Amino acid sequence: MEVPMSLNHSPETHSKLIARVPDITGRALPEWFQAIDNGPSFLRCDERANWLADEHGLTHGYAAAIVHEHERRRRHHF
Repeated sequence: MEVPMSLNHSPETHSKLIARVPDITGRALPEWFQAIDNGPSFLRCDERANWLADEHGLTHGYAAAIVHEHERRRRHHF
């Protein structure tokens, strides 16, 4: 049975995951944000994280962290 991945990592865990994204994935965060923006327009963050993980072969932990960071930055920029 698969345990649902929470998008709410602790702030410390989230920061560590985000810092490792370029090394682990070979792509910088702006590239991932662009992939999310150009991907299917899911309403829910967990749907975006699942799509990102499935489409790009990421673990759900990294996909969730990228989606969460994307949302966080969008909220602060608009």
